[in-house]
Amino acid sequence: MATRKPLSCALLLSFLLIGFCYKASAQDKSLHQLQQEFVDLRFGMFVHFGLPTFQEADWTDPDLDAAVFNPTKLDTRQWVATAKSAGATFICISVKHHAGFCMWDTATTDYSVMHTPLGRDVLKELTDALAEAGMQVMFHFSILDTHHRIRHTLPFTPEKTAFIKAQIKELLTGYGPVNTIMFDGWDAPWGRISYTDVSFPELYSYIKSLQPDCLVMDLNGAKYPQEALFYSDIRCYEQGAGQKISAQVNRLPAMACYPLQRTWFWKESFPTDELKDVEKIVADNIIPYNQAYCTYILNAAPNREGLIDPNAQEAMRRIGRLWKNTGHLVDVPEAPAPITAINLAVDRTCDSSWSEDCDLMDLANDDNFATAWVSSPSVKEPWWKVKLDKNTPVSMVVITERGEPRISKLVVEALQNGEWKSIATDASRESRVHICRFSPTRANAIRVRFISYEGLLSISEVGVYNELPKIPKNN
Repeated sequence: MATRKPLSCALLLSFLLIGFCYKASAQDKSLHQLQQEFVDLRFGMFVHFGLPTFQEADWTDPDLDAAVFNPTKLDTRQWVATAKSAGATFICISVKHHAGFCMWDTATTDYSVMHTPLGRDVLKELTDALAEAGMQVMFHFSILDTHHRIRHTLPFTPEKTAFIKAQIKELLTGYGPVNTIMFDGWDAPWGRISYTDVSFPELYSYIKSLQPDCLVMDLNGAKYPQEALFYSDIRCYEQGAGQKISAQVNRLPAMACYPLQRTWFWKESFPTDELKDVEKIVADNIIPYNQAYCTYILNAAPNREGLIDPNAQEAMRRIGRLWKNTGHLVDVPEAPAPITAINLAVDRTCDSSWSEDCDLMDLANDDNFATAWVSSPSVKEPWWKVKLDKNTPVSMVVITERGEPRISKLVVEALQNGEWKSIATDASRESRVHICRFSPTRANAIRVRFISYEGLLSISEVGVYNELPKIPKNN
């Protein structure tokens, strides 16, 4: 079994200095600045490497023996050189995929690279190589963890959350500055782990406490509307899952990712497979997406020796010949702050004015943006309300329309001491997602009255949130 080696005094001092400088700079940056810096990176290389590399499936047996992992020629500097040849400014590595195998030296589990024939910290070797090349690092981390039984239908205990937090702490304290941590398998169709099963607000705040400059992304683009940042500092699009950014309408800082090869992890046919057309990737993805505030991440999977195949290397070099990364290109519009709190309205008792046919009021708080409550055209001033626990703290209500924005004025009201009190008004038709933030208050129920709109009123979701930890009590 591999063991950790003690740090030399010089190396320890360098880490301390890096940490000090990082903390000092982090305090001066707003979220918008960090989003702009992310968009300015423009292009990066994704690396999926681990147990699935040695299997013919990307989702491996969660109890597969870690001894199969044996890359005899592992060279992370070759990965970095390959990325740099394409004009990439960073590498995003999958540090833990869905089967729970860890690519770093972790104290949380034996299911890691340290308990394999390799016995080396792959992540440390990569981050050192990136630092030498003046490039940044991002982490891809799956909340879904089938080996450690963190999955849908199993009990979500405090111990499981503590396990995840311990891994995040190792990742964000042992490998220098991390640009972004990208979560996967969380509140997604393929993971089915909700933001209450594993608390998003808790992990979001924890990450910011460890590295304030670290952006948080979740691959939840299959669920949430593209007009707002739901549970993500950067809007995410996984093209392989059918998600595609609209370069014409996007106004948010964004990320799109795609594999150069046919799957994310290396397979035996890869050395001779026809790869994605890099001319098309440059012309139809990198160039227009960069103009639309989106950084593009292309996956090149290392093989079982731990090297990127010659055909993939040449494809990345060709990208570098076709396209040059000149850094800053567009100024990112300042977006509303991300929605990071738990939606208190989901599946609670609700009511509304008359609905159209079977599109009833409960479709507006079923946590499904594909369904909608539709108001009867006969109602002149429709309303929708949801019952909360007594004196529930609230600080934001988000109303998402289905289709094009039609609402030009709405009022949000709180039921307090038996009376409805107006707490927010929205009179904008810039987006179908109406984010109403207001001074923290308490409510027994929330009601939305729709004062002015065109056509058929159709509401996909109404979310009620408390984003502030402390609020005053009503008299």
